Amino acid sequence: MRALIAFIAGIVSAAALSGSALAQNLIRDTEIEIMLRDYTDPFLVAAGLEPSDVGLYIIADPAINAFVTGGQNIFMHTGTILEATDPLQIKGVLAHETGHIAGAHLARTGEAMNQAAIPMFATLGLGVLAAFAGEGGAAGALMASSQQFGALQFFTYTRTQESAADQAAIRYLEETGTSAEGLMEFFERFRYQEAFSPARRYPYFRTHPLSSARVAALREAVARSPYADQPESEEEIERLARLQAKIYGFMAEPSQVLYRYPESDRSLPARYARSVAYYHDARMDRAREEIESLIAEEPDNPFFYELYGQMLFESGHAEESIQYHQQSVDLMPQAPLLRINLAMSMIATDDDVYLEDAAQHLRVALDIEPDNSFAWYQLSIVHERNGDTARAQLAIAEQSYALGNSGRALQFAVRAAPQLERGTPDWYRANELIGVAQASLPAPGERRERRLSVGR
Repeated sequence: MRALIAFIAGIVSAAALSGSALAQNLIRDTEIEIMLRDYTDPFLVAAGLEPSDVGLYIIADPAINAFVTGGQNIFMHTGTILEATDPLQIKGVLAHETGHIAGAHLARTGEAMNQAAIPMFATLGLGVLAAFAGEGGAAGALMASSQQFGALQFFTYTRTQESAADQAAIRYLEETGTSAEGLMEFFERFRYQEAFSPARRYPYFRTHPLSSARVAALREAVARSPYADQPESEEEIERLARLQAKIYGFMAEPSQVLYRYPESDRSLPARYARSVAYYHDARMDRAREEIESLIAEEPDNPFFYELYGQMLFESGHAEESIQYHQQSVDLMPQAPLLRINLAMSMIATDDDVYLEDAAQHLRVALDIEPDNSFAWYQLSIVHERNGDTARAQLAIAEQSYALGNSGRALQFAVRAAPQLERGTPDWYRANELIGVAQASLPAPGERRERRLSVGR
């Protein structure tokens, strides 16, 4: 998460969302993303969907919620992860949301949703939870997080759709040999929410109402499942516990973290949480002790090195952080966010000896995530430091296009193109950006017409 990223310094264009102003803190964290992908992808395959076509996003919000929007994009709150008492509960929710995608339910929610436009937004993150790591300036690249789910009514599903998604979830769980008991447990735990007024319910239960008939039908379907009584593995239970500790360490105040995970608790999840709490409390000696104990216990865990590197980087020790970020990349070279962490530390040293390596790590990351706007921004810094203004401008054009800012992308691509050697890949790309950016800009009279139509 740039270990629960201490700062989200950019926004990766990820999804065109329909609804009203959903200004959310979307976060990136490799460790959490891997877990959620491991949970979700088998259900997507069972539903006949291509996992790579489905976006999976994490929202830094303590409320319980998960929803589908923008066609094939699943969003999950960190609160849902924190409140789960078993991985099967999260899996059940994800199977249910997969049912909504497979049933194209969002596309059928009406004209009001289609007219409520939202710009593309998502996260960049060199880890997770930028807003909670105290880097307000860098996190400012995100859309404001102050607004909550003011437009959740757009994502409210009908009873028929809920029933269909429930039945689909049961089917996907059975096809993957997974117990559906977790889904039932999740609903049963929060059944009391139906007694609250809609305004007081968790967001999930405002958009996914739990009628008595629905719960009864789901309970009957779970009872028929041949895997109903099959528990989750101890490994998955422990995996969830450590990620819950990691999230809580970044989201809660240090005093709350230390109360929940006291020093007397020497378990791995407790030390994981305390390492973050001590770091946030400016007690770096204690933070180092905890993270070093984790590394000693699991020397092949890239995420412990990532966290150590983040602590050092954000404490003003960029050069010292390089060795830990390098270790995380060595252990997981296919993870783009880990490479971006490393490149950023290299760039921050202001030592030009690191620039070529930093550029190489950024290029690899962009091969995997070509729409990662923060990586493009960092690459622009490298090019500018090398005196290559044209490629720096091209990188800014790429960053702007990834953010959905076609006007700015066009501006910088036009500047870059004449300075690039004709016939080179960069020259072709600059001209390609000019073409696509121009095509995506509204016609001169169209923008005014759109403004005039808003109040009608």
